[in-house]
Formats: sequence, C-alpha cells, structure tokens
Amino acid sequence: MLRVNRIRWTYALGVLTVMLLATACGSADKTPAEAAIKAADAALAAVRGEAAKFVPDQLKAVEDGLAAAKASFDKGDYTAALGTAKDLAAKAGDLSSAVAAKKADMTKAWTAASTGVPEMADAIQSRVDILSQSKKLPAGLDKGKLETAKAGLAELKQSWADASASYSSGNFTDAVSKAKAAKDKAVEIMSALNMQVPEAAKS
Repeated sequence: MLRVNRIRWTYALGVLTVMLLATACGSADKTPAEAAIKAADAALAAVRGEAAKFVPDQLKAVEDGLAAAKASFDKGDYTAALGTAKDLAAKAGDLSSAVAAKKADMTKAWTAASTGVPEMADAIQSRVDILSQSKKLPAGLDKGKLETAKAGLAELKQSWADASASYSSGNFTDAVSKAKAAKDKAVEIMSALNMQVPEAAKS
C-alpha cells in the first residue's frame, strides 16, 4: 500500500511539475506576445486607410489574424497569441508594397481612360450629330439603331461622370471599374455605328 501511495504521489508530482512548467512557459510568452500585438497594431494603423481602398481582402486577413492574437492573449494563452502575432507586423508591412503596386496599376488604367473615353464620347457625339442631320442613313444603319446609339451615348456620359466623381472622392477602385464600363459602352456604340474603334480601347 505504501508503494502504491508513493507511485501515486510521484505521478501527481510529475503532473504538477508539467503544469507548472507549462504555466511558466506561457507566462514567459506574455511580454513578447504583448509586444508583437502592439507592433502589429502600429503597423496596421499606418497602412489601414489606403489598404482598405486598394487591397481590402489582404487587409482583412491581417486584421483577422490580429483579432485572433488578441483573443488568445485575453484568455491568457500567451503562447498561442505570440504564435499568431509574431509575423503580423511584417504582413502589415507587406500591405504597403501591395498598395503601391495596386495604386500604380489603377493610376495607369485611369490615365488611359481619362484620355480615351472622353475622346470616344466626342467622336460618337459628332457622328450622331451628322447622322441625325442626314436625309438618308448609311447602309447598315436605320433610325432605330441611331436612337439606340443616342440613348447609349447618354448612358456613356453618365457613366463617365460617375467615374470622375468616384476618382475625385478618392474611391479609385470604383472609379476604374466605372471607367471600364464607360469604355465598354463607347466601344459598343462605335461598333453599332460602324465607326473605327481605337486599338487601345479594344483591350
């Protein structure tokens, strides 16, 4: 009986030792976990505004990771918090590069659209004016197609106005999307009126 009690005591002592060691290790991770979370918070704060505009999906992934790290920390699971948070500051820093790349692409697209779309709209307007004054429409065109082109031109102008407003307000993603819609509409109208579509607008 004494031997059994001794074995039980040894086992209990072993379990207690393991628990104490685990607690000690977890406590040791508290300070670095807290530092990692603060670093990630600061890095995200610096880039959050532009990341939300240009790379919202990537931003969400980092924010979700930070939320998980904070939740683990609040539960006292400092080891898990450290494991989750230790790379978040670097990932937040990577957002800056992603934003710069996305912004460059959008700026290029907008620059091309801001020249091409208004020029196409002007060309369409001129063609519509000429056709409207003609006593006889060219082969392949009829009054119905001309009226459809006029309505489409009005839509095109409105789309471009909306795109310009979005760009002015800093909503570049929406601006580029609307500019593309306007370009596609211009191509559609020019094709319907048997006009030559600029090569740059075909891509």
